[in-house]
Amino acid sequence: MPNTDLKNAPARKRIKKIIQFLAKEYEPVCGLRYKNPFELLITTILSAQCTDERVNKVTPALFERFPDAKAFTTALQEEVEDLIRSTGFFRQKTKSIIAVSHVLTEQYGGEVPQDMVALTKMPGIGRKTANVVLGTAFGFPAITVDTHVKRLATRLRLTDKSDPDKIEQDLIALIPAKERTDFSHRLIWHGRKVCAAKKPKCGECILAEVCPSNGSILKKIIE
Repeated sequence: MPNTDLKNAPARKRIKKIIQFLAKEYEPVCGLRYKNPFELLITTILSAQCTDERVNKVTPALFERFPDAKAFTTALQEEVEDLIRSTGFFRQKTKSIIAVSHVLTEQYGGEVPQDMVALTKMPGIGRKTANVVLGTAFGFPAITVDTHVKRLATRLRLTDKSDPDKIEQDLIALIPAKERTDFSHRLIWHGRKVCAAKKPKCGECILAEVCPSNGSILKKIIE
């Protein structure tokens, strides 16, 4: 269940400004390149423990060879592994891609279902991947808790959880449904460009005045 304390002030007061500031700074676009929901599903699987840039370099050749779910059902494990090797964890990712393609082909006519339960029942598909697809490809309200969202939600004290599913629920409690998908994209971009894991650029941060973890403000208080 969402943390009821976080549904109230001060987090609820700050979230309005956070949403506004991020909207002024970032376009709510996905960093992964895709042409349809199936490609987005596969690219999201590939993005685990890998940068979007690396995935985007791999997928043109992958989708030229295997353009849809049915094509992947006849793929050789070794061939797919060679095409995605540079994304890391390529053996497990290949197994997941082929297994998911079989499910899509045999149960859904090759189409990606627009349903969280159906998606998360598939091999290798968790809520993060499902939310990316549902929010970005289909326009459903969705909070994607990747490594950036997890880190920033903690620093902004929008959650006190460490489990991604619980973080998602805390953010759902704070963020209006119509803002959730765009908020996720924008927070991810902010994490990449400014609020890095090791050296956040607090002095350049558009969220500095609403961030309890802002190093610049803390430094001034100490001085």
